[in-house]
Amino acid sequence: MHPDLEKVLITEQELEERIKELGEQISRDYAGKEILVVGILKGAMIFLADLVRSITVPTYFDFMAVSSYGAGARSSGVVRILKDLDRPIEGRHIIIVEDIVDTGLTLNYLVQNLQARNPASLKICTLLDKPSRREVEVTIDYNGFSIPDEFVVGYGLDYNERYRNFPSIGVLKREVYVK
Repeated sequence: MHPDLEKVLITEQELEERIKELGEQISRDYAGKEILVVGILKGAMIFLADLVRSITVPTYFDFMAVSSYGAGARSSGVVRILKDLDRPIEGRHIIIVEDIVDTGLTLNYLVQNLQARNPASLKICTLLDKPSRREVEVTIDYNGFSIPDEFVVGYGLDYNERYRNFPSIGVLKREVYVK
């Protein structure tokens, strides 16, 4: 275990098993349809890569980059689109793929933004959900894990662009991000 981690919260094996289950559920729900998964960069990139390999229906993907954290450990509440979708989504079945839902502010903004583009359907898939931090209600259709209010890194999640490459989800020691 990395010295900056307090503990491992979710192991590699637990991630692998749950992501396979999510892919199977999405495949059942969209049988006979094609989907466009929209990965939210950078955090969801690793999760999205593993998830789409578990989905058996025709799957396309695109990416958006948004910012609401900056270099801090808490969401600023101000959402900025840094990279938008490459193609129109009107009439398509969309699944937003997020690394973590915390306050819900970023995801609420994204849902409103994408709904205005008239998709056939819009659902949310997140690897991690932190319901105790929710400020805005959002409907999560596919949830990997509900976690307590701890600062987590690994498997795409970062602090100051570090720790994304960890193969598991770990709790970052408080002294690393509180100066």
